[in-house]
Formats: sequence, structure tokens, C-alpha cells
Amino acid sequence: MNKLPHGGLALAGLDEQILHPGVKGLPITGPLRQGAIGVQGWNVLRGDTSFPVALLKSSALRHNLDAMRQFCERFGVSLAPHGKTTMSPQLFGAQLANGAWGMTLASATQVQVAHRFGVRRVMLANQLVAAADINSMLQLMQDDPDFEFFALVDSRAGVERLSQAATARGLKRPLPLLVELGLPGKRAGCRSFEEAMTLARALAQAPGLQLAGIEGYEGLLVSNQRAADVQAVAHFIGQLVALVREADAEALFGGSQILLSAGGSAYFDLVARGFSGVAGLSLPVRPVLRSGCYLTNDHGSYQRLINDLGARESALPQGGLQSALEVWSVVQSRPEPALAILSMGKRDASYDVDLPLPLYAHRPGPGLPAALPDGCSIVKMNDQHAYLELPPQHVVCDTLAVGDLVGCGISHPCTTFDKWPLLLAVDDDYAVRYAVNTFF
Repeated sequence: MNKLPHGGLALAGLDEQILHPGVKGLPITGPLRQGAIGVQGWNVLRGDTSFPVALLKSSALRHNLDAMRQFCERFGVSLAPHGKTTMSPQLFGAQLANGAWGMTLASATQVQVAHRFGVRRVMLANQLVAAADINSMLQLMQDDPDFEFFALVDSRAGVERLSQAATARGLKRPLPLLVELGLPGKRAGCRSFEEAMTLARALAQAPGLQLAGIEGYEGLLVSNQRAADVQAVAHFIGQLVALVREADAEALFGGSQILLSAGGSAYFDLVARGFSGVAGLSLPVRPVLRSGCYLTNDHGSYQRLINDLGARESALPQGGLQSALEVWSVVQSRPEPALAILSMGKRDASYDVDLPLPLYAHRPGPGLPAALPDGCSIVKMNDQHAYLELPPQHVVCDTLAVGDLVGCGISHPCTTFDKWPLLLAVDDDYAVRYAVNTFF
């Protein structure tokens, strides 16, 4: 039913699994094979699903997949999308089928999920420290010699822990690591160029390990001062490039190539420009972006950042990135003239950056939804309720009724996906075509 490409991943078992009553968003009253969802004839706008329900607009997903592939091809960079955004094997498969070099993940358990479904190359964009997590990653490398795994390190203590574990296990290949350059006052990473170089030298000499590249995360430089942010990002990217050149001059890198990685979902254009054309080294350089939220974008924080990206240059195809993720709920109470209570809350939609953005209203039945007027806003959420404030004296105060459907956009997709074990993919008429699973 117009499903996304699978990218060679082992996804058939997901379609064959039996879903039982109680899955969020599904209207089922008996067992249903997941692969049969697309032939049920459900349409969200007719009110056929349970509410709230999380939706993915298939056309927007395909647009964003193509847009990022074209962007990477233009700048000659590779893409290892950050899978923590969705933790969906079906979406991993679509990204890999669309040219992604590998996947990025944030924890050892996430890596295990990706490997289980057949992802062959993973960058763990985090420090690998806990003994059980180190053991599980080394076990994957030992059991599956074709599995490519990279992790980060930012301290001599981290190098020593990993070296001891790798040598104790007797791996037949070294554990490839990237030295992480950080930012003062921010999260992990060496705090200076000199500290990063000192660590690179120690790593290159550590038994059982291999210096595979240099890495950083510029997304922590997002603030309300966009012009200053752009300058800070450019400086940071310049430091990463300089580290690669210095480490290569000292012949510290192992392997057949040098990984140079950064690129969240806010300033990936600046990263691509800064990384493009790094040449003249003893080994080929592979620039790797790790953007994850591009796949669904959002209607809030990331959309604002993508608008800024579009203003900087026309690096993305026409249309930029589209918002693919929506959460629909039902009006369950109209206790006051300018207030509607919706059947969704903090357990259903992200609220860590912005509250959901009300987009559409629709009375269950045929046709497409109508845009809600300016002045409508979600002003508060409880666990399972949202407070939709309506503009006083506007006609919507009289027309929006109990039982009507309200579609909301979200701000920050990562913290919406983790609330849904299953999301429904719909076409532009909101007909349900298939489902995708998440594994958080």
C-alpha cells in the first residue's frame, strides 16, 4: 500500500506481527495483522481511528527524503541520519534506501535495535562508558565481522576503559573511535583544540583501538541570536577541519579513510559547506552529516530553523523540507465559550520546546480539514488533555463542537515519536496506508 522502500532491512516480521486491542490510535476490537492496516479503508477525517492518533504524511516523507539526498549529492557529503529521532526500523530502511551511508544512534540499546533489523553501519554519537554497554557493542563486533561500528571518546579515562575492554576480549579488529570536540559549558567533548589533539595522540597509541576521525555537534549553538550563531558554527566547523589536518599530519588515523562528522538538523548547510572540499591529506576524508529531524521536520522549532536555512541559500530543492508529523485528537469538552478541551496531552505530543500548534479542525465525514484561524493556541497540557484557547467572539467559538477533530503540528519531533509505539502513515486525503513502529 505505497509503503516506503525497505533499504534491505529485515522488516517483514513487523508486518506479520499481530496487533491486539489497546494499541494507541487503532480502532481495533480484535486481533489484526499489522500488514493489513492499509486495506481496512480507514480515513482519519471520517473518524475511523481512535483518538488521539499520530500521523505521518507519506508525501512529505518522500519529499524530505529526496530533498536531503539531493542536498548531500550537491555538497559531496555522506548522511548517517540520527535514528534517535524516530527509532523506527521502517524509516531507517527508507533513509538507507535513499542513499544514507549509515545510521547514527545515541545509546547501545538503540544500536542493538538497529542491528537486529539489519543496519550494517552505525555511528554511536555518544560516549561508550558503562561496562555492560561496552560489552554489548564489542559482542556485536565479534559476532558479526561485517558490522561497522564507530563510537566517540572525549577523555583519557574513556580511552583507557575501551582499550582495556577491547584487549581483554581479544577482538580481531580494532574498535574505531572519533575524538569529540565540545563546547565550553555544554555537554560532552574536549574543551579545546589542544585537549582534543592530546587525546587523539593517546587514542592512536592505545591497544585495541583506532582513531577513525574527528567529530562535534554544532546544534548546541542554537540561540535567538541567529547571526552570532552562524559565526559560532562556522568557527566550530573550522576547528574540526583543523583537527583533522593536524591529526593527519601526525599520521594518527588508522583505517582506509578519515571520518569528519557533525551536522544536526539546524545548521547542516553550514556544516556541509565547511566540510566540502577537505582534501590533500594522506587518506580520503568522508564528511558525514548526522541530521535526523529532517525526515519529518516539524511545524515549530525546526521549521523556523529551516526557514533560516532557506534564507541563507537555496541549497535545498524547491519546497525546502515539509512537515510530515501531525497529532490528531477529538474535542471532548467545550466548558467555556473560548475554550476547547482536546483528547491529547503530554503523553501524546511533545511539549519540551513548544506546545503543539493547532492547525486544522474537521467535523468527522468527507472532505478536507479547514485551517483554524489565527489566535487559536494550545495554552496548557495535562497528561491526557490539551487546552485549546479560541479567539473570543470569533465564529469558531460557535462552530467548534464536541466530537470535532483537531489536527496539531508539533515542535521537536524526537519527543513525539517516543510517545507512540506505532504511527499511521496517511496520504494527502488522510486515508491510512500503512503503519511504522518505534522501539524506544
